[in-house]
Amino acid sequence: MNRSVTAEQLFKYSKKYRAKSCGLGFLCDVKADENLVKWADIVFVMNEKDEGQKSFLLEKFKNIDGIRKKIKVLGIRDDYPRNSPELIGELKRKLKKYI
Repeated sequence: MNRSVTAEQLFKYSKKYRAKSCGLGFLCDVKADENLVKWADIVFVMNEKDEGQKSFLLEKFKNIDGIRKKIKVLGIRDDYPRNSPELIGELKRKLKKYI
């Protein structure tokens, strides 16, 4: 929950990008749904290796055209508090090649 919200806040004042955060777990305030996935040009997931986020989305939203190309894995583990400087730095480094 901390990673996605922190990533969304990085784009809060951007004139070029719009970002929305959501989660996959039952504790998330905003859960990933078909409307959000269709809205997004790119869907960033934080961690596939340990959490299977990309696999989960591919299975859940397999009916959405182009879903496989939309999903990009950042490879960020859930080890950081929300808005921590370390998390912000890692997000900026990993997002750099996409924006």
